[in-house]
Amino acid sequence: MSDTPNQAGLGGVDFGALIEQAQAMKSQVDDAQQQIADETFIGSAAGDKVTVEVTGAHEYTSIKISPEVVDADDVEMLEDLILAALRDANTKMGEYQEETMGSLDMPDLGGMLGG
Repeated sequence: MSDTPNQAGLGGVDFGALIEQAQAMKSQVDDAQQQIADETFIGSAAGDKVTVEVTGAHEYTSIKISPEVVDADDVEMLEDLILAALRDANTKMGEYQEETMGSLDMPDLGGMLGG
């Protein structure tokens, strides 16, 4: 008689299949995260007069400001436009992340956990 529990003794859980599924899922997630990190997102404000570029790895690579929105007497407006462009870029990145991660083909694990 063996001291190692068999599959039936563990409620029918197939740990080999579970590990394979987990490895496949991790690989898909890693690939999706790399795809997201490689993307560049452009946020804008004031009809593209202020633009911000950010990578999916959250690295801001560029800010462009049209001279026509620069007013020394209204620095607060320029600050607001930059924030709006940053938020727009972050929103676009978040939407892309949701779309990319949501499209992953994740397996149904219900049967593997004995349930």
